[in-house]
Amino acid sequence: MTDSQVYKRLMRFVLPYWRMFVVSAIGFAVYATTEPAVVMIIQRIIDSFNSPDRKDIQYLPFLFILLFLVRGVGAFLGNYYLARISGNVIHKLRCAIFDHYTRLSVQYFDSHNSGYMISRITNNIGEVTRATTDSVRSYVREGFTALGLLGYLVYTNWQLTLVFLAIAPVVVLMVRYVGKRLKRLSRNMQDTVGDLTHITSEMVSGNRIVKSFGGEDYEQRRFKDCSLENRKQYRKLIMTVSLNNPLMQLLISFALAGMMYLALIIMKNSSPGEFVGFFTAAFLLPKPIRQLSDANAEILRGLAAAETLFEVLDEPLEVDNGDYQTPRSQGRIEFKDLTFNYAGSETPALNNINLTIEPGQTVALVGASGGGKSSLINLLPRFYDYDQGQILIDGVELKRYQLDCLRRQIALVNQNVTLFNTSIANNIAYGGLQDADRSQIEQAATDAYAMEFINKMPQGLETDIGENGVKLSGGQRQRLALARALLKDAPILILDEATSALDTESERYIQAALNRVMQGRTTLVVAHRLSTIENADVILVMDKGRIIEQGTHQELLKRDGAYARLHKMQFSDDRSGGAAPKT
Repeated sequence: MTDSQVYKRLMRFVLPYWRMFVVSAIGFAVYATTEPAVVMIIQRIIDSFNSPDRKDIQYLPFLFILLFLVRGVGAFLGNYYLARISGNVIHKLRCAIFDHYTRLSVQYFDSHNSGYMISRITNNIGEVTRATTDSVRSYVREGFTALGLLGYLVYTNWQLTLVFLAIAPVVVLMVRYVGKRLKRLSRNMQDTVGDLTHITSEMVSGNRIVKSFGGEDYEQRRFKDCSLENRKQYRKLIMTVSLNNPLMQLLISFALAGMMYLALIIMKNSSPGEFVGFFTAAFLLPKPIRQLSDANAEILRGLAAAETLFEVLDEPLEVDNGDYQTPRSQGRIEFKDLTFNYAGSETPALNNINLTIEPGQTVALVGASGGGKSSLINLLPRFYDYDQGQILIDGVELKRYQLDCLRRQIALVNQNVTLFNTSIANNIAYGGLQDADRSQIEQAATDAYAMEFINKMPQGLETDIGENGVKLSGGQRQRLALARALLKDAPILILDEATSALDTESERYIQAALNRVMQGRTTLVVAHRLSTIENADVILVMDKGRIIEQGTHQELLKRDGAYARLHKMQFSDDRSGGAAPKT
C-alpha cells in the first residue's frame, strides 16, 4: 500500500471523532495566532519609542497576559481533544486486530511467527499512537504557526518573503527522502522487535526445557544477536533523524542570510519596529518548519506500523459459507474419497479415505507417528479445509455447516492441554459454556475425576491455576480438559491421546467415566496405549495417510497384520519394563 492509501485507511478510524478534531484544530489555530500577535506587539513597542504619540502603550503588558491566557486555552483544547481521539483510535485498532486474530484460520497461525503477531498489538500499536498523538499535534499546531508567521511576513514585505519561500522545493525534496528512509528503517525495526518478542515468548513458555537441557547460553546468544540487529537499525534511524535537523537548519540559514542581506537594501524606509518585527518572525519560522519535518518523519514511522496492522486486517477470514444449522446432530460421520494436502506439501497427509462411522460408535485410530491420525480428526472441526473428496455429518457436507454450528457438535480433548490464567471453574466452563450452572460444572469435574484434587485446592473451583495451568500436574491439567469436554455435552467426542498424561489410577477412573459418557455419542479416539481402546467398536490402523487395517480388537489380532505387530511390540515392552513406542 502507498502512504496515501494507508493514511486514508487510518482516517476511517478517525472520522467518527471529527467533531473533537474540529475543536482540537480550532484550539491549535488559536494557539498559532498568538505567535504573530506577539511579534506585532514587539513591533508596536519598538515603534513607540520613536513616536511622540505613546497613547495606550501602558496597556501592552496586560495584552501580553491576555495573549498567553488565550494561548493556554488554545493549547489545552488542541492537546486534550487530540489525545482523546488518539486514545479512541488506538483502542479501536487494537480491538480490531485482536478480533481479527480470533477469526483467522488455523493455517494462518501455523505459518506466522507468534512474536510478530504479539508485537503488532503491542509495539506497532505504540508507533501508531505516537503518529496519531505527538506527531499530529506538532503537524497541526506548528503548521498553523508557520502559516501565521508566513502571513505576517507577506503582509510586512512580500518581496523578501519570496526569497525565503525559494527554498521550499528543496525542503520538500529533503523531507520526502528522509521520510522514505525512516519508513523503511522503522519497518526493519518493527521486524526485529517481533523477533525479540518471539524469542522471549519461547524462552518464557519453554523455560523448563531451557534449564533442563542447558539452553541458557544458546537463548542468550540468540536474543543478543537479535537485539544487536535491532540496535543497528535504531542507529541508522537515529543517524537519519540527527542529520536531518542540522541540514534543514543550514538550508534555512542560507534563506535567512539572503533575506537579511536584501532587507538592508529594500527596507531602508521601514520603521525600526517593522524591521525588528519582520526578522523576529523570520527567525521564529525555522522552529515550526523543523518540527514539521520531525512530525512528518514520526507520521511516516506510524504509517509503516499501521501498514503492518492493515496487512493483518486484510488477511482473509476463516471460510464460513455454510447455511446449514441444527440444534444437535445424530453423529453419523462419512468420509468419501477424501484426500488432503497441507499447504506447501506435495505428499498427501490423507490419501483416498473412505469410512462410515455410525451414531454412537467408538472408533479408535492407531498407527505410527505421521500416519494421518491427527490430520483426520483436525478436518472434522474444519481447522483445515480439504479440496478432494467429502466429509458428511448426518448426510450433510461439512462445508454446508455454519462454523459455529459445526463446532458446537464436537468436543475436543488434545494431548497438549490449553488452560487459561483464571479459575478452575472458568477453565471448565470456557467460552460458550460460561453460563453453565455450578452444579453442572461440579458434575463434569466429578465425571472427569477432577474433584478429587479440586477439593484439596485452597479455594476449590475458584482457585487460579496460573498461565496454562502451571500450578497443576500433567494429569490434573488433562482432567480439567476432559471436564471441559464433558460439560460441552456434544454428540461427537474427539479424544486425541487424552489419557496419555495420566497415572494408572487416574486413567482407570477416567476410562470408566469416558465409557459412560461415550454412550450415545460418536467418539473418535487417537491412542498410543492400545490397552485403552480394546473395547472400541472399530479400530483403524493408519499408515502414510491411508487406512491399512480396519476391524475390532479381536478381529485385527486374528488377522495377524500391522495391528497385531503393534500390539505384540507394545505389550512385550510393557512386560519387560521398557517404554512402549508411541503409535
